[in-house]
Amino acid sequence: MFLEMKHLSKVYGGKKAVDDFNLDVKKGEFICFIGTSGSGKTTTMRMINRMLNPSSGSIKLEGKDVLKADPVKLRRRIGYVIQNVGLMPHMTIRDNITLVPKLLKWSDEKKNERAKEMIKMVELPEEYLDRYPSELSGGQQQRIGVVRALAADQDLILMDEPFGALDPITRESLQDFVQDLQQRLGKTVIFVTHDMDEALKLATRIVVMSHGKVIQVATPDEILRHPANEFVENLIGKDRLIQARPSITTVGQVMYNNAVSITPGRSLKEALKLMHEKRVDTLLVTDDSGILKGYVDIEQIDYNYNTATSVDDVMTRKVFYVYENSIIRDTVEKILKRGYKNVPVVDENKKLVGIVTRASLVDIVYDALWGEADTSTNEDSTKDNKGKDKVTSAKAGDGQA
Repeated sequence: MFLEMKHLSKVYGGKKAVDDFNLDVKKGEFICFIGTSGSGKTTTMRMINRMLNPSSGSIKLEGKDVLKADPVKLRRRIGYVIQNVGLMPHMTIRDNITLVPKLLKWSDEKKNERAKEMIKMVELPEEYLDRYPSELSGGQQQRIGVVRALAADQDLILMDEPFGALDPITRESLQDFVQDLQQRLGKTVIFVTHDMDEALKLATRIVVMSHGKVIQVATPDEILRHPANEFVENLIGKDRLIQARPSITTVGQVMYNNAVSITPGRSLKEALKLMHEKRVDTLLVTDDSGILKGYVDIEQIDYNYNTATSVDDVMTRKVFYVYENSIIRDTVEKILKRGYKNVPVVDENKKLVGIVTRASLVDIVYDALWGEADTSTNEDSTKDNKGKDKVTSAKAGDGQA
């Protein structure tokens, strides 16, 4: 087991802030601690890197007793991201990113290479390495804070409500960034939040806490379908979309396998011909091995037809996508709330495997909102209401983006 916490307790002035906490975490898991204020979630997380010492109990990281380790050396092995970023204002972004590698006595060459690698990961230009935190936006600073926690290649990352002070759009963008980063790099994350939507979106397992005790540990879908008690039900909230069809849980189960794509080297004439043949207004762009690279739409082709020669010249490289093993609830939310007509689906290697359209989610939303309410109606009428026969035509007309 990667991380083991057994019978952890923390007592302040005779009151137990954490009471007999137990949790085993596998390598690569994304664990979210959630609960009301004073539930003990932050206290529990801070005991992992010895910022607080437990009153009793044990913590083992990769089989080694954390409580017997040098706290300073331990913290250099564990990434840590907090709400107010914690970047040193008098240090450049380069120096902030390489703070822990410097303490670990990396060579200057190795530190600089790592800084370039990290700045590329957050999609910022290399010249930003010589800027100071005050010259970056709040969202950019938070991204730097995240990759700084990864700079020394730590396998365990602790995140204490890192996005709580950000606006909703920046917050959602950073959630997507952290989720993608964690899945690609296989890091183990312990994430404290007070936002159930955030926990449901990010976690592989959620730990619900109240008054220092663990109330429930389960996957997001298990939490939604089988809340342990009324406290968990209230934390979830009755207005959230809960799936009424438990057999459909992942994007891969509802996606179309025949997403229309083209490679960057093809001409605009070929792209336009493919759009016409497939009756779509947008093509996904992949390399020769099928890795998703972006998209090109009819407006881009029309505007650049007489000046550009290939798809690569006009394509948009930043494209929103979901993994085929993503839970369907998150995809529903993104498409419906953010206005996406459809979303490309990729495997763990970012290879295009399909597309999920707005129309293909009609059944799921219908059942989630009304469930069995219409079971007494005529069977053919129910089929029409759910849009079964309309999905194909809607798919063809929606295009891809």
